[in-house]
Amino acid sequence: MYRCLVYIDLNMVCAGVVSDPVKWSHSAYHEIQDPPQRYAVIDLQGLTALCGFAEVGDFQRAHRQWVQEALAGERAVRDDRWSDALAVGSLAFVEKVKSELGIRAMHREALQIGGAYAPRERSEAYAGEFTAENDALTLKNTIPWDKNVETAET
Repeated sequence: MYRCLVYIDLNMVCAGVVSDPVKWSHSAYHEIQDPPQRYAVIDLQGLTALCGFAEVGDFQRAHRQWVQEALAGERAVRDDRWSDALAVGSLAFVEKVKSELGIRAMHREALQIGGAYAPRERSEAYAGEFTAENDALTLKNTIPWDKNVETAET
């Protein structure tokens, strides 16, 4: 759970917008570390309990430490596993997510990617779709839309 939080906190760092999530005022990091008095988006008590802490202050200290460790390590760079997958984690976790998704994840296999698992469709599943009979779908056969050209409908 905490890895997901840290990943979200580091989104703008990985995008190169800021060097530290503290510098991005609209981040979840700020809402966790300095919760607003009104209109909070994050249920801080619930998140604290979900992460295994009894006290919000303990969770906040751990959260700061997780982010600082990620900034010091290799996790402050974009990790495609998190962006390209429905779920990332242990094999048991990914299989549970697949089960809960039912038919929507039917053709996905839990593949090991960089020390974790993610439900992925094998590329061979699409091989039959990209054949010579689909050559008409290439860029050379497109006609750019010109908004200055009037059509018969206007």
